Amino acid sequence: MQLECLFFGPFRDDIGRKTVLHETDAETVGELLIELETAFPELEGRLLDNDRTGLAGETVVTKDKKHVTHLDGLETSIAADDVIRLVPSVYGG
Repeated sequence: MQLECLFFGPFRDDIGRKTVLHETDAETVGELLIELETAFPELEGRLLDNDRTGLAGETVVTKDKKHVTHLDGLETSIAADDVIRLVPSVYGG
């Protein structure tokens, strides 16, 4: 299936575009994030924590505008019509 993934802030700068149509066999958000870290080495370790059991830092991942931590976390299922948004940790003021 093909998913629309939207990248914000430094993530967008790192991969050089905001929207990626990513072809995937992933069934969960966690599996998708592993694929994205592989497809875009600039993101490695920035989407998932070191043991890949949670999100890295304060990274926000939403599925259809709902934060995945309010769903089933990394086990949140995904489908072809979902839109995944990835927002990096941002600090400063």
